[in-house]
Amino acid sequence: MLSKTAHLSPSKQLAMNYFRVAIVLFGAQLLFGLLAGLQFLFPDFLYNVLDFSVNRMLHINALVVWMLYAMLGSVYLMLPDETGIDHPVAIGLGKLAFWVLTAAVTVVVLVYLFIQIGPGKESTIWFINEGREYLEAPRWADIGIVVVVLIFYANVFFTYMKGKKTGIMTVMVADLLALAGLYLAGMFYTDNISVDQYWWWWVIHLWVEATWEVFVGTLAAYGLIKVLNAKREIVEMWLWIEVLMLFGSGILGLGHHYFWIGTPEYWWEIGALFSALEPVPLVAMFVHVLYDWGKEQGHVQAEGKRTAIKNGPAIAWISINAFGNFLGAGIWGFFHTLPQVNIYTHGTQFTASHGHLAFFGAYATILIGMMYLGIQESYGIERMKATFKSKMAIVLITFGVVGMTVALTIAGYEQVLVERAELGAGWQAYFTAQNLPWYIQAQVWREIMGVVTFVGFVYLLWDLLTIGKKEAAAE
Repeated sequence: MLSKTAHLSPSKQLAMNYFRVAIVLFGAQLLFGLLAGLQFLFPDFLYNVLDFSVNRMLHINALVVWMLYAMLGSVYLMLPDETGIDHPVAIGLGKLAFWVLTAAVTVVVLVYLFIQIGPGKESTIWFINEGREYLEAPRWADIGIVVVVLIFYANVFFTYMKGKKTGIMTVMVADLLALAGLYLAGMFYTDNISVDQYWWWWVIHLWVEATWEVFVGTLAAYGLIKVLNAKREIVEMWLWIEVLMLFGSGILGLGHHYFWIGTPEYWWEIGALFSALEPVPLVAMFVHVLYDWGKEQGHVQAEGKRTAIKNGPAIAWISINAFGNFLGAGIWGFFHTLPQVNIYTHGTQFTASHGHLAFFGAYATILIGMMYLGIQESYGIERMKATFKSKMAIVLITFGVVGMTVALTIAGYEQVLVERAELGAGWQAYFTAQNLPWYIQAQVWREIMGVVTFVGFVYLLWDLLTIGKKEAAAE
């Protein structure tokens, strides 16, 4: 993953740079998550050194930023194949934007670690932390992110306009415009908390549950063509269906965040219904492609006993993505989306369980698959088979995340029963529920499963660093 990219097009070389930073931030996300999990069990651990609020902030922001890096890298990886142009229109500017973004992220992380908080002044918003959950970046970094993404989008758009226009790339270009534009909704100030939450959810929800979902659909379509020689007309048909359903359900499904912030009650029914529909077309595309491929190509062996699948690790992660998305974003999200249920589950560990499985199943999996496609391109490997390390990474990370999800679900169930239903959701009820054996045991298992996930990440990193050289030598 660190070398052998000289023969790649400039666009794909830049993609590998983005992937390298993404995997480092992925490790940081897991590390800070483990620290935050320990602080649930030992509240005094690192108190006044690296408080839970800081660990949680670093954990969540590292998640968002590593995925953003991997997304930008994935676009640069697929851009030459989908447009027919190896050299993007402004690749020099694109490289500069990468280094500027990386420098800015480094500075922000150092501020989070060593300065952490500031007084309630305008200077704190500009230079330390804006204070919006999940969007804690200081204002200067916010503006920098917008500039970098605009440079990236201009690069992709003008390259697309110059080259061929596939259905996959057409959806990608339209989706990237929405992805870039929605970030602006979280950058203006209002002193009304309901209005602030309203616009804040536009960024948090419409990023993740509309534009990111469509983005994942384009990556899945591209990956299935690359790995299985899937028929373009099939994946693009489902991609357009996904655009229709996801932009519809993603926008209307936003209403399930509006239940308790002062917006009209009609959002109860709208938000509950449409938010459950989002993952359906992605699963349908994957199943249709696999059925068609198995019927027409799957029984055909490429050469001797070698499989017709061109990239074993990539197809494994794409497969987990299709069903992990449905399970994490769909099923686990719907568990606590209905307002009649959400009134009890809102703000409990049910939310955390859904978040862990949804982000892993819907996004992390497909982005890891794209990294393996990048390595295959870097080393010029015709067919890349899964190694022992690949399999260990898949098993341990998946088992670990599912284990954390189950543990957090049990903790949330305990909170609903004791804190909300029995004790009435008061301040003392919260602390009573936090100290009961059910909750503590669930948090212990969450931490154990977090360690399993981190061991899986070590295998993943090891594999990404070595599989290219090993498979190239084997060929």
